[in-house]
Amino acid sequence: MLQRLSGKWTDTHSEEVKRGITIKLGYADVTFYNCKDHGYSKEKKCDLCEKQRTISFVDAPGHETLMATMLSGSAIMDGALLLVAANEECPQPQTKEHLMALEIVGLKNVIIIQNKIDLVNREDALKNYNQIKEFVKGTIAENALIIPVSAKYDININYIIQAIEEIVKTPNRDSDKEPLMFVARSFDVNKPGVDINILVGGILGGSLKSGVLKIADLIDIGPGRLIQEKGLEKWIPLTTEIATLITGGNSVESVGPGGSIALQTKLDPAIVKSDQLAGSVVSLVGKLPPVWTELKIEPHLLDYVIGIKEEIKVEAIKKGEPLMLNVNAMTTAGIVVNLEKNKIHIKLKRPVCAEIGSKIAISRRMGTRWRLVGWAFVKK
Repeated sequence: MLQRLSGKWTDTHSEEVKRGITIKLGYADVTFYNCKDHGYSKEKKCDLCEKQRTISFVDAPGHETLMATMLSGSAIMDGALLLVAANEECPQPQTKEHLMALEIVGLKNVIIIQNKIDLVNREDALKNYNQIKEFVKGTIAENALIIPVSAKYDININYIIQAIEEIVKTPNRDSDKEPLMFVARSFDVNKPGVDINILVGGILGGSLKSGVLKIADLIDIGPGRLIQEKGLEKWIPLTTEIATLITGGNSVESVGPGGSIALQTKLDPAIVKSDQLAGSVVSLVGKLPPVWTELKIEPHLLDYVIGIKEEIKVEAIKKGEPLMLNVNAMTTAGIVVNLEKNKIHIKLKRPVCAEIGSKIAISRRMGTRWRLVGWAFVKK
């Protein structure tokens, strides 16, 4: 689907190509056009085609075992395309889970794509449409537009573009606040054996929530790196300088909120490779939000476990139970070390850098999978 919308195939990781599924977050930037003759399009087809916006897509995994990656992606999005297959019963377990994740992170601009209509007849397509309407009743997507599409044959892709332009408006962003960037990926672009004199520093990819970053800015990256100090483990932020900024495929002098961005830093590439800093937060030196090694939260548990076909009630969280938490773009694990009235105390395996008030998605281990069971807020 994203290839049709952007012209880019985002599943580039070797395991993604091998298995035919999205594992890591994929990115694609595309400029939309509109004109009276050709309507909405991702291409400029004539001199009358007017540029609308450049959109950054985040391709989040749909496979049920990769929910943490999807939640990481939703933290930096302004709208969502919820993909439903017309040739399958709706909802599938992972569709339920993704919609609940959108509810948790508060993403209200949802467009539903009813794909693969080329594989069903009219009667079955309408049956699937009614299933979708019933599924989203009472949710943030209750009034969402449902667009029948065939990505394979490029049918109705123009209506998706039109819906994005009309429904997912560019929000008013505060560029006067301190910059706050959520890092979704980190990687090394140097090829093996490259001459040390032309070595490029580590790359951070993600999105700015607020503020402006400029070339030569000194930045902190939290929670940072784990070090040993006097026999104790300690996390310290990384400090570096921005060498290059890229957004929309172009090098720029500064970037503001909105869209996907990439920072080339002066960090040793070994520090960032293989997404080692994914989930981190970037701000100017001395301006990072608090780093939390433990959290005391008031969990809001769902009635039923999301992501499985059976209806299993969510049980109360227990002392000693391992949990998976998603905070902004960070995924971390924790152990419940204490229970208080309406609160749980969690010791984190990897600390998170987050503002007070940030939303937390809570998942529980069930069998071999992590299942979404609730949400909470970061509090003092």
